[in-house]
Amino acid sequence: MFAAGADVLTSGNHIWKRREIIDYFPTQPRLLRPANFPSISPGGGLYVGSAKNGAGYAVLNLQGRTFMTPIDDPFLTATRELNKIPPDVKVIVVDIHAEATSEKVAMGWYLDGKVSAVLGTHTHVPTADFRVLPAGTAYITDVGMTGPHDSVIGMEKQGILEHFFNNTMPSRFVVAEGDIQMNSVLIDVDESTGRARSIDRLNFRLD
Repeated sequence: MFAAGADVLTSGNHIWKRREIIDYFPTQPRLLRPANFPSISPGGGLYVGSAKNGAGYAVLNLQGRTFMTPIDDPFLTATRELNKIPPDVKVIVVDIHAEATSEKVAMGWYLDGKVSAVLGTHTHVPTADFRVLPAGTAYITDVGMTGPHDSVIGMEKQGILEHFFNNTMPSRFVVAEGDIQMNSVLIDVDESTGRARSIDRLNFRLD
């Protein structure tokens, strides 16, 4: 992903599914795990850097708690981590990886005017509520998914259907392959103030 041009990668509740990633974390500060994970977890949840045009920026990764593993409060964590960002860094993007729509919407309002963008992730389905909030923070409840959309959130349909029809029996989930799409958003930010001017959804077919 970095070789393809990504500057920072955020993650979420599946970050430890492949144990080999644990040894990679200390070597790559641009790979983030949620900042409200336990402090003994490898890596960190905040990255501060410079864009290709020289503008300073920060990326903060958080995870929600509603319907998910109980961890530290993402709202208090956001306040703590934002206080670490140098005052001259105005462009700040927050990824809130959460299950509940209400928790992500609440984070958007909580951080309105404090960050440039609050982007929800985790549910794999892009939402239509992209907008710039009154104090200048771009917001969307879920950016969506990069992967096969001829699927049930990325998995082959048959295995998922078998699971729902008879969830007492084991089902094998296999990654689907059809209709590869990249869901994304494009945000225009005033570098001098950190306020977002606009946010738009961009979806690309990759196959």
